[in-house]
Amino acid sequence: MTARREASAPPRLPGYEFLRVLGLGGFADVFLYQQELPRREVAVKVLLAGSLDDEVRTRFQSEANLMAQLSHHPSIVTIYQAAIAADGRPYLVMEYCSRPGLAERYRHERISVAESLRIGVRLASAIETAHRAGILHRDIKPANVLTTDFGWPALTDFGIAATTGHGAGATVGMSIPWSPPELLGEHPTGDQRSDVYSLGATVYSLLAGRTPFEIPGGQNSAQQLVARIERSPLPPTGRDDVPVGLQHVLERAMAKDPDRRFTSAAAMGRALQAVESGLRLPVTPLDLPDGDEPAEPPLVLPSAEPEDATRVRSVVTLDPHGGRAAPVTPVAPDADEPTRLSGVHVLRPDDAAPRPSAFVVPDEPARGTEEERPTASRRTRVLAGAAAAVVLLGTVSVVAYANLTGEPPPRTSPSQDDLTGDAPQVTGQVVPAPHSLKGVAQADGSVVFTWVNPLPAEGDRYLWAVRTATGEPTPQLADAPTVTVPADQAPGGQVCIEVSIVRADRSSSTQPAQGCTS
Repeated sequence: MTARREASAPPRLPGYEFLRVLGLGGFADVFLYQQELPRREVAVKVLLAGSLDDEVRTRFQSEANLMAQLSHHPSIVTIYQAAIAADGRPYLVMEYCSRPGLAERYRHERISVAESLRIGVRLASAIETAHRAGILHRDIKPANVLTTDFGWPALTDFGIAATTGHGAGATVGMSIPWSPPELLGEHPTGDQRSDVYSLGATVYSLLAGRTPFEIPGGQNSAQQLVARIERSPLPPTGRDDVPVGLQHVLERAMAKDPDRRFTSAAAMGRALQAVESGLRLPVTPLDLPDGDEPAEPPLVLPSAEPEDATRVRSVVTLDPHGGRAAPVTPVAPDADEPTRLSGVHVLRPDDAAPRPSAFVVPDEPARGTEEERPTASRRTRVLAGAAAAVVLLGTVSVVAYANLTGEPPPRTSPSQDDLTGDAPQVTGQVVPAPHSLKGVAQADGSVVFTWVNPLPAEGDRYLWAVRTATGEPTPQLADAPTVTVPADQAPGGQVCIEVSIVRADRSSSTQPAQGCTS
């Protein structure tokens, strides 16, 4: 058994006093320092690099800037400073997350379904934010999720270790138990849906207390895990309190074929929100820069062939002007630890940018009561406005369904009586929202809208309505996933609609899909 190495010497940093070692990793050590001004404890991650030339230092600064772009997100570890110490080692000054991280928790305590859902939604919003900035994480796992002083999950390790591959660019250290099949084959490729898989595997681990394809008490070598990930169906979590709907969300997120997964982290986050609603739990907000999801297809990024159990990957960077750098040579892996550093994939900003929302959120909506950490104040007004809009749309859809069918409206959210009384547990499947909603203007001035039902069921119908700037929409029922808006309702060929799926049992989508003329 290999002896654990000693921590490197903490660097002397002006304005900081060294306190103690926090952790050791394959590419870096993490130390606790006391910052003098402002006075606070911070975590300092120091790369283990013998010598760095000007080119590597420049690349380090560039990648540190990428991570700093994401630091405003409440579920991404905040970066305060990135610099080079006097001894030549690059370092990051980060938010100190004092509570136990997910790696310390998931094998030693039973994490509730409610908390697992809440963590999943918040991580989904963090991952979606990174994707929209053009960054793939590529190593999402419990060890890379810390916990802030306020109990929020905080995603870390976005790839500063890329600078350690001198002369060859960045590297990505993949961890097999949470890696998707496409990154474990002979010719690995990955995109946003690879991160979706790893998010699903992380949520699964929180619920099961083990990695997804690990057999308790059985043989779990790297080779055996890879074979199960590539060929075996996802096993149940083994918990009676995990609803069928949540198991289905995890199965879709971790589908072998990327085309069968959620197309984005935001889509998975909304599916987890729907499970929360079905269980009559408070719905965790998706903390996104805006309310729209990217419409562009995912961009596939090839990477180097794996060579060992830890599967260290190379990074491909795409130039903003269209050029693509060559993949690089992998470096030797180390143990799977919380301080492990991974590489960054950089996409073209235009490919990751979402379309602007067609609907305006009020300037001064009422503030919600969802608990938030102090750094989240900058997004409270936007989230509250978005939540109010969703509630309004859901109310209109439910009332409209009752008026059109003469039947009691479907239940999509709990009442106050449900929250305070002895309401039964809901374990049915979640009704998803349609996706790929788009409208095409016709020569006669009308607009034909089409959409995709992700999980069609017998008896499905569609409640749809034209969105208007003033007044309430007039909902209608459709039997097929297509409708035509007449020319008199689409002046100039421009029109927006919303669509919900309505099941035969009168359950409906938690929130409607929205789309406009393309």
